[in-house]
Amino acid sequence: MLKDFAKLQTFLMVIKEKSFSKASAKLGISQPAVTQQIKFIEDYLDTRIVERKKNGILLTKEGEDLYRIATKLDKAIVSSEKEILKIMNKEFTFVMGASTTIGNYILPTYLSGIKDRIDNEVFLNVALSNEIIDQLEDKKIDIALIESPIFKDNIIYREWVEDELVVFSNRQLPKQLKSEELFALDWICREENSHTRILTSEAFEEVNVPCDDFCVMGVLSSPTAIKETILNAPKDAPRPIASVMSRHVIKAEIEAGRLFESRIKGNNIKRKFYIAYLKERKHDAFVDNVVSYLLSINKVAV
Repeated sequence: MLKDFAKLQTFLMVIKEKSFSKASAKLGISQPAVTQQIKFIEDYLDTRIVERKKNGILLTKEGEDLYRIATKLDKAIVSSEKEILKIMNKEFTFVMGASTTIGNYILPTYLSGIKDRIDNEVFLNVALSNEIIDQLEDKKIDIALIESPIFKDNIIYREWVEDELVVFSNRQLPKQLKSEELFALDWICREENSHTRILTSEAFEEVNVPCDDFCVMGVLSSPTAIKETILNAPKDAPRPIASVMSRHVIKAEIEAGRLFESRIKGNNIKRKFYIAYLKERKHDAFVDNVVSYLLSINKVAV
């Protein structure tokens, strides 16, 4: 068993998430696979290590002992991997691909940390999620960070940062917008094939608001362009100019009082960002180190 530390990592994730299903989502494997790996450990040790309860899981005494040992091993392996990478000393450029919001507003803060983690140069491609996944399959990039999981059998997906889409304007809006109030706004929209546009349209449909009836002032492909358009919109116009955007994009402007956010009454638009990489590279030391680093900073990025 100790030759395959993946099973102990699964055990650690189950304990961290207090749930087999949540551990499954975090690890990018099926729930039956998680259950199978825990059962393998229990069969190997000939003892129960976890008990499933209605409100989560509970470690047995033997499970608590194993948890302490596995935690020490995990720390030792992370430290050893850094030393191994130094020995490998490969000279290459690690290429990451990211969808627009992630690539422009979240990832740049952490690129230097990624570079230090693998001791190599890091290059970043920014495009729509579907384009980034195409690049990953074509092996033009090493890791993808996307706004929506475009599921492919040859790709592993790991949940990363949580995001929320909000309605925003440079004029004060109600905290909760009723359906009829959405028609009192002039809109700047994203292009139709963007994930933000798709999620927004679905949210409007859920509250019985047809997007085709909106007064659309323009359609832009860049979150930055939309944000700047709203920031510079005339505040004395008859109607507020608004759009829907990831809160990550406009967080600084909201905190500075330059933009104002609102939510659709009865429908908060939340989504997960994902880390994706090819299954054939799941044991790649460089990929594994970057993924581990990204997962370690996911709470900071929110």
